[in-house]
Amino acid sequence: MSNEQTTAKSETKFDIRQMALIGLMTAVICVLAPFSISIPVSPVPISLATFAVCITTYIIGLKRGVLCTFLYLLLGLVGLPVFSGFSSGPGKLFGPTGGYLVGYLFLALICGYIVDKFRSKLWLHFIGMIAGVAACYLFGTVWLAYLKHLSFAAALAAGVIPFIPGDIAKIIIVMIIGPQLYKALNKAHLL
Repeated sequence: MSNEQTTAKSETKFDIRQMALIGLMTAVICVLAPFSISIPVSPVPISLATFAVCITTYIIGLKRGVLCTFLYLLLGLVGLPVFSGFSSGPGKLFGPTGGYLVGYLFLALICGYIVDKFRSKLWLHFIGMIAGVAACYLFGTVWLAYLKHLSFAAALAAGVIPFIPGDIAKIIIVMIIGPQLYKALNKAHLL
């Protein structure tokens, strides 16, 4: 086998492995995100989606994490019941809580950038995830305020304040298990 054939074969393996990893991590988001709890003070439910996006992006990085998040949104848009409460469709994605769904892209971008850029600085990962969640909150709050004709403060009270403790807990869990999963997958040459 020539060098060109060997290189082409190894690149094909790399591409297939990366596609499988992206598919797997998209599936992780799709499996975790629908589990949610409605709360009476907000039209936005508590869900595992922020955890799923954070852990995915933490493990596989910026580009692949954003791609997984985009695929998740696309799957929900076309009708797979992957949004909170096992919902889906354009009505959910473009409805009052859709801004938080779209905001997951900002979460993946910011979190992925910080984790990729500063892989060995765990304290920066925490800050990156907080900043990513804040960007998600901001986008979702503006969207909610606009579609529900609320003031920004009212949308913030309904769509952000009740979720801060839970999202901090999710980020702490990602900080505990994320580095271990990353090391294990990296050691197995899956990243």
